Amino acid sequence: MGLKEKSGIVVSTKMQKTIVVLVENKFRHPRYSKTVVRSKRYMVHDENNLAKLGDKIIIAQTRPLSKTKHWTLTKILSDSSGSAS
Repeated sequence: MGLKEKSGIVVSTKMQKTIVVLVENKFRHPRYSKTVVRSKRYMVHDENNLAKLGDKIIIAQTRPLSKTKHWTLTKILSDSSGSAS
């Protein structure tokens, strides 16, 4: 089984080496056929504090790093100013 990857937006950078990422999942409701958006916040390990508030990033699943951190920063897709890195 491979590692899981998700993409999301950074919503908090107030901790050292940790960021909070909001990941939205869109799916069609089985009964009502309406698109439903569910969101979840993940604590992500950011070793060098590269991510900034509002950045779109990719995170990957890893071994447990603490009680709540099980994800690491893989790649920054676009920064908060809108340019790709």
